[in-house]
Amino acid sequence: MSDLSKPRDTPPAATGLWLTVKKAASRLQDWFVIQSTAVKLTVLALAILIPATGIYSFTLLQKRAAMAEQVESMVVAGKAGEGLWTFNDKLPVVFGSGSVLGFLEANPVERIVVIYEPLMWNVSERIILIESQGKQHAYYPSDMETRIFTDKAVTAPWGARLAFIPRGELSPSGLELFERLDQRFASGRPQSANDGWKAGASGALSAALMLGLLAFLYLQLKGQFKSLKFIEPAQVRGSIDDLVGMDDIKAEVAQIKDQYQRRAEYAEYGISKPFNVMFSGPAGTGKTKLASYLAKELGLPILFHSAANLETGFVAGGSNTLSRIMAMAKRRKRCIVFLDEAQDLFMKRGGRRKFDDDTANTLLSVLDGVRSKNDAEIIWIVASNFNSETMQMDEAMLRRFQMKVDFRLPNQEERLAIFGHYLSQRADKVLPDMDLRHLVAVTEGRSPADLETIVNQAGITAVQAGEMIGADTLMQAAERVLVGNVNANTTDERERDRRIIAVHEWGHFLMDLDHERKRTNDDWEEILADMKTIKISLKANPRNNALGFVFHKQGANLLKTKGDIEHDVRVLLGGMANEELFFGEDGTTNGAHNDITRVTKLLHHAVGEMGMYRKTRLNFGALANDGQRSSTLDEETRSIMEAQSERLYGETKAVLARHKRLTEHLAGKLLEAGEMSLGEALFEIRSFEAARVPPQAQESLSHAESGTGGHEHPMI
Repeated sequence: MSDLSKPRDTPPAATGLWLTVKKAASRLQDWFVIQSTAVKLTVLALAILIPATGIYSFTLLQKRAAMAEQVESMVVAGKAGEGLWTFNDKLPVVFGSGSVLGFLEANPVERIVVIYEPLMWNVSERIILIESQGKQHAYYPSDMETRIFTDKAVTAPWGARLAFIPRGELSPSGLELFERLDQRFASGRPQSANDGWKAGASGALSAALMLGLLAFLYLQLKGQFKSLKFIEPAQVRGSIDDLVGMDDIKAEVAQIKDQYQRRAEYAEYGISKPFNVMFSGPAGTGKTKLASYLAKELGLPILFHSAANLETGFVAGGSNTLSRIMAMAKRRKRCIVFLDEAQDLFMKRGGRRKFDDDTANTLLSVLDGVRSKNDAEIIWIVASNFNSETMQMDEAMLRRFQMKVDFRLPNQEERLAIFGHYLSQRADKVLPDMDLRHLVAVTEGRSPADLETIVNQAGITAVQAGEMIGADTLMQAAERVLVGNVNANTTDERERDRRIIAVHEWGHFLMDLDHERKRTNDDWEEILADMKTIKISLKANPRNNALGFVFHKQGANLLKTKGDIEHDVRVLLGGMANEELFFGEDGTTNGAHNDITRVTKLLHHAVGEMGMYRKTRLNFGALANDGQRSSTLDEETRSIMEAQSERLYGETKAVLARHKRLTEHLAGKLLEAGEMSLGEALFEIRSFEAARVPPQAQESLSHAESGTGGHEHPMI
């Protein structure tokens, strides 16, 4: 099997302008291939119409330029004559008959006056007046006549009698005369006069079509860029080495790489199914990163799309999106399609919204084992946070995947390596020789993404404080990430609430401490190392609407015994029990709502699902319809849960009653400090107990403590 992290020989990537053009052309092809036939035909029609209108406009402009040149030559010829640049309004004006050139050849000519007016850009409108035998004969020559007239004016004897007068220089009586001539010659206006507005209109239409098409493509490609876009291997940052640990998972992905690269060899053994891969596991475990690194190793473009964005709220919206993705993938023939957050697509069909099932059915057909040769080279990776223990997968969907890769949360050794990896990237800003064991223990059950966030938050805190990243900075960052932002202002102004919260939180803590002291036989060092509590605080936590909190680490035990469950119940009931001891039954508050909810779930799990406290071991929760947990309890389960809850609550009150004076002492200290770490809490407890023993016992206790370093206690 090939090594996933082994470097591969790849051709140098294109750079510069060519790469930009290539990417733009590829995106344009992707957009075009997923459009409907009507849109494709419209775009093609516009693509043909734009150059056609542009060519037509250019042709008309050429004609106008030629006509302007002819008029200019007439002006030059007129300037060579001896006539004055004036219009003789004393002579009568009559409409000429025949052509201009015919009249010039058949009649004596005294003077030829050309009255012109610029129309658009370089095109002019002209009226020719020929003085002959005491009259002025008016002509409105055509384009061809004008061209011939211009050519002959250079050599003809009448060329010296030419005069050009701009229409704007005419007298009022002359303007009135030429307005009447305009009406007479309106129907005989030459084509060049009409070419002006045609050329302008054609050019404007061409520009408008071009701008409209560009705007349309921009908006379309902008929307596609957000949702459907293939990323080239050269654009993927990082490598497989950035995923610390996960050796078992990387070995699975290496198998995918090997099978894809040696498809022909595997086909000889009858392994020729499409490459459909399922990634499942908790969020933040590196599913998306691993897919991108696989694409980089194989040199394949990859498309990332969230299955949650498939649904548009309309029937066939998701299935149409999948069809577009498939069309884009087929165009590339060899690529990876990565669908994330696809847990809804894995659930059993039926009983949901119609378009949900349509999307699932389309995905089933896309992932079908019967494909063409080109389709079989497309790797489909469908990732989800699907939990087969709590959700039932559709069997047809399950059969579509030839390989399933289950991601997991990192263990203790891997978390230490992950922290080391991210801190090594900031080595010059990190204090040397840091002990990360406590931080690793605090982050039990956290994903690699959470660990990276903790290191980033530590960096932010260090920058703001102007110091290096140290163990204290990392612990502050861990509290910020795992607990949330807290504030003291919410509870500082409420003295009554602060006292209730202090009593409540010490109830939880002392129940846990009582269990640990029995387990370790009062070994305080072991208690300090093993207790889950890290900090007790009176600061409000907006994340769960709590007016105080206990920051604790997750337990490392995945399997819980009956005794472990009962201990968890006692710790949860400790807060409410302590409130009742101090303020009476009427003084208990709704601050224990979350505790009671968790107790109910724990006892239901123990009694209803594990069969504890029963004569038989039966899971009645499995009898619910459609895999859904029943909201109603049978009478026996309810009575057992109530009896065990009452028993455990009584035991909790009995333990806390023995520590009532200790609770008063600790509550006072907590009210003064606002928050206390585990080390500070244990120091206060040992000091309180030492102050209550006889002097002889205090002396022996002092000798015992001097051997272990006195009252020094580590801060957590």
